[in-house]
Amino acid sequence: MSEDDEQLRVRVAWLYFMEGLTQADLAARLGITRLRANRLLGEARASGLVGIQINSRLSDCVTLERQLVEEVGLRDAIVVPTPADPDQVPVLLGRAAADYLSRHLEENRVRGLGVGWGASLRETIRHLHRANLPDLSVNSMMGGLTHGLELNTFEIASELARRVNAQCNYLAAPIYAGSAASRDTILAQDVFQESFQRLATNDVAIMSVGDLSRRSLLIRYGLPRDITVDSLRAAGAVGDIMGTFLDAHGVPVEHGLNRRVIAAPVAMLRDISTVIVVSGGLNKTAVLAGTLKARLCSVLVADEATARAALALLRDLG
Repeated sequence: MSEDDEQLRVRVAWLYFMEGLTQADLAARLGITRLRANRLLGEARASGLVGIQINSRLSDCVTLERQLVEEVGLRDAIVVPTPADPDQVPVLLGRAAADYLSRHLEENRVRGLGVGWGASLRETIRHLHRANLPDLSVNSMMGGLTHGLELNTFEIASELARRVNAQCNYLAAPIYAGSAASRDTILAQDVFQESFQRLATNDVAIMSVGDLSRRSLLIRYGLPRDITVDSLRAAGAVGDIMGTFLDAHGVPVEHGLNRRVIAAPVAMLRDISTVIVVSGGLNKTAVLAGTLKARLCSVLVADEATARAALALLRDLG
């Protein structure tokens, strides 16, 4: 987008949201069509140029947050209303997670921030408050895809670091090695030993979880060709966190793929003081419930329908 187009978008947003002009009035003032004015307003919302804050909380969401904290042992829970359009779930969760993470970084001295990948984290970074944190180290906690994708762990880590003017460290390897033996060979190198030592010092981690459906980025883009979803299901998997596949109780399943993953061990999450999991969509209910049952996170950001379904499943699991 050219600078002139960007300036027009800003001006349209100002006239509509700040001065209260109708779309017809601002179109007439700026000499554009109402259709173009409507499109520019939509772009302003989608890009994060315009943020709408409602200075109240839905009582049902607040009640559900308290139930999650009390019954699951979370430190915090942030529950947002579930949108009619499932594609909007990552956007809404990203905004809520960005507010939480921004406050946490402002109020606490954080030296290490571990990150995963995914659409919700991309939206989190897009709405994160800009800051100047040169002493902060943003550390990717898992390997990445071997081809470019804006949701990839490398892009997520670098963009987050840029947003808050922090240092950035990658786990510079693919998500999965070709075999368990090759994974062991890779991780035995000094550079990876140093990377895992750094990951163990993270004060905060923020990540998402994935299920076994085609909505999962890992299922679509990251599974090795010799691995099938059916084989993961047969092993009892319901989804993954950091590329490690978990069962309904949040325990890593006995599957060869878990012995090939290049990522922080799942157990490491329990040693990090603040682990924020940002995930939503009913397709993720089972893996989210497992993650909560295994105490792999201390802060949950989820949409209402998914959080309610996950809590119900947790109660059934006992």
